[in-house]
Amino acid sequence: MSDKPVRAVLWDFGGVITESPFVAFARHERETGLPDGFIRMLNTRNPDTNAWARFERSEIDLDAFCPLFEAEALEAGHRLDGRAVVALLAGPVRPEMVGALRRLRDRYRIGCLTNNVRSAARPPEQARAVAEAMSLFHAVIESSKVGVRKPEPRFYEIACEALGVAPDEAVFLDDLGVNLKTARAMGMRTIKVERASQALGELESVLGHPV
Repeated sequence: MSDKPVRAVLWDFGGVITESPFVAFARHERETGLPDGFIRMLNTRNPDTNAWARFERSEIDLDAFCPLFEAEALEAGHRLDGRAVVALLAGPVRPEMVGALRRLRDRYRIGCLTNNVRSAARPPEQARAVAEAMSLFHAVIESSKVGVRKPEPRFYEIACEALGVAPDEAVFLDDLGVNLKTARAMGMRTIKVERASQALGELESVLGHPV
């Protein structure tokens, strides 16, 4: 781990600033009779070239994504509605995380590193909360705009370049270990987010002060 002072705090969005989409995936699986973890499993098969990865890099749009994704689901043994699954990505904002962003942004460079898609619509009230949270970041790096995604190293390089820091001057919070692995290999301190309180407690330990 680097002994350089932390100059930047980097945050995933879905599952960190907002409730994890995995909660919505699990609910959908229960409601439709799918095996537990089926959607997550599908999204991690051929993770660099599957429909989900191509959609997050904006190589295909929603109309092209749905039949490809649904075909992958059928190949794995079950039917899925691609549009219904994309709609599950819109989770509510965690206010304690937004509070931390507000308190930290004057002291650190604050960045959002998100694998996202262009078609994840939200209810108006939730959309306003997301817009408010997004306005607190000094830089927002979106896979759907830059054409690369976590855990590709270039994605993290783009974020560091945008914030004017080196990887070993940053701490990164994400709810997926695979995304943290690349960040850690590049020299970042990392925190796996399981709960907001747990993550913020670990962030306090890294930064050496309350957040």
